[in-house]
Amino acid sequence: MIPISDDVPSRTVPLVTIGLIVANVLVFLYQASLGMSAEPEAAGVVEAFVAEFGTIPCRLSGSCSAADEFPAPFVTIFTAMFLHGGLFHVGGNMLYLWIFGNNVEDTLGHGRFLLFYLVSGVMAAYAQTLVNPHSTVPMIGASGAVSGILGAYLLLFPYARVLVLLIFGFFVRPVYVPALVVLGFWIVVQFVNGLITVRASALGGGETGGTAWFAHIGGFLAGIVLLFLLRPRRDGRL
Repeated sequence: MIPISDDVPSRTVPLVTIGLIVANVLVFLYQASLGMSAEPEAAGVVEAFVAEFGTIPCRLSGSCSAADEFPAPFVTIFTAMFLHGGLFHVGGNMLYLWIFGNNVEDTLGHGRFLLFYLVSGVMAAYAQTLVNPHSTVPMIGASGAVSGILGAYLLLFPYARVLVLLIFGFFVRPVYVPALVVLGFWIVVQFVNGLITVRASALGGGETGGTAWFAHIGGFLAGIVLLFLLRPRRDGRL
């Protein structure tokens, strides 16, 4: 299921959501430009950029050392939120951010929403680090922070109708599905894939790359908790 839109109107202009999308796209374009050179070392430049500004779990846990301690491990959590592994990676994250972020921002207010987004991303990074503290694979992407938005949206608008694109082989059809089903299915997929990854890592005796499933799970759960902590008691705005 690929979400396209929802039927919950916003009462305010989602300035923070728009700003985050613009920032992510601009950083992605810069990141992509690093690898566009015809020089053979261009790919290495991109890898070095990701290694420097991505979040490496073993640096957060203190179980590995790095020759260059700049930027500080905690700072990389924030820089990593704006890096992505490809067009589909950034496109998917920004699609979810646009569809679900505007309504959460509408509920929390601009200032609280920005804090909510950043803290969700921090919690997501630490969740993945908790599961695999010795990993040397950089984590990048806005997925953890966006997962927090999904958790909050699920509580706020469980019966909102989400227009999704159903794809089964050659069968493609847009249908409306309750947010409870769309996001419930999404988090179940994250749990199942997370367990599969842990199992594969245990059997293989080493770490695996790919998607940081537990960052998604941690961000989702953080979003639920943060909604209760940050939601205005009255219908005010920051």
